[in-house]
Amino acid sequence: MVEIEGEFMTARHRNTARNSTVVAAMALLAAIVFSSAALAADDVRVRFSWKLKGEYGHLYLAQDRDFYTAKNLAVRMGEGAGSQAALGALVQGQEDIVIMPGIFAASAIQKGMPIKIIALYHPKTPVVMISHPDKPILKPQDLEGKVVAHAVGETGTSYLGTFCAVNKIDCAKIKKVQMDAQSRVPQFLQNQVDAVSIYRTSDLPVLEQRTGIKFPILDLAQFGLVVPGLAAVTSDAAIAKKPDVLKRYLAAVSEGIEATRSDPRAAANAIAKVWQVGPSVDVIEAQVRATIDAMVPEEGKPIGWVDATLIEQAIELLKTEQAIDHPKPAASFFTNELLAN
Repeated sequence: MVEIEGEFMTARHRNTARNSTVVAAMALLAAIVFSSAALAADDVRVRFSWKLKGEYGHLYLAQDRDFYTAKNLAVRMGEGAGSQAALGALVQGQEDIVIMPGIFAASAIQKGMPIKIIALYHPKTPVVMISHPDKPILKPQDLEGKVVAHAVGETGTSYLGTFCAVNKIDCAKIKKVQMDAQSRVPQFLQNQVDAVSIYRTSDLPVLEQRTGIKFPILDLAQFGLVVPGLAAVTSDAAIAKKPDVLKRYLAAVSEGIEATRSDPRAAANAIAKVWQVGPSVDVIEAQVRATIDAMVPEEGKPIGWVDATLIEQAIELLKTEQAIDHPKPAASFFTNELLAN
């Protein structure tokens, strides 16, 4: 009897050891699978058309809250030095996505660049004309008789002719003084010009904090200047090669936008972590809030949906500053196929 019990105990020990080995092997296999999945995350290289600003806060909040990771994406984001350079890197395959003003992307597409807008977050660029408190410009008619700073390619004044026509004011009575882009705001602050156009989402919070002045504002979009703004742009080659990766990226960005609507401060803190020389978190939060406020989704459509009518209007705007004999059809400029329905 003792002998039988001994054999039974030995067998039980063998089974226990065997089970332990199986459990350990399964744990090791799970770790390997998990590690392989992590290693297999799809890289997404994102380039901004300009330096860091609160407009990108929702993108960093998406990263901070692992929205990209949850979709098996490894997203790398970097500053830019202008739309032209960013788009050049895009078509050369050095970047996967460029975050930039939609109007600049439309101009490049019209000129033949093989790219498309895959999400338009600002259907109307939040650009405003600021003026001096003692000579406020609050409505389009107030521009007549005023001196306005202008730089080549600058959104607010490049399409001033269209703005005048829409609002039935005499553009001949507005004096545009051309200058270097970096000189516009200093010239305005020195009272050399009556008005300057700036972005509500980036320039205005910084300027108001720096000067302590609450500037009178003429909201150009409110008075009919419809210029496609913040957009995600990719190459035709990327759309063909990795549409699923792009879809997952845009879905994660949408989650970042919704999270930012709920908690703008969190988005400001997220970008502040990487923005070593940025303004105060309060200023960044003001930029974030202005950015989110300008994201007005079309009813029944996902955030970022591109309306063909807006693209057609953009083409008409482009005609005012460049010779376009044969405008491309609107469908050539964008696709909504990568957005979640």
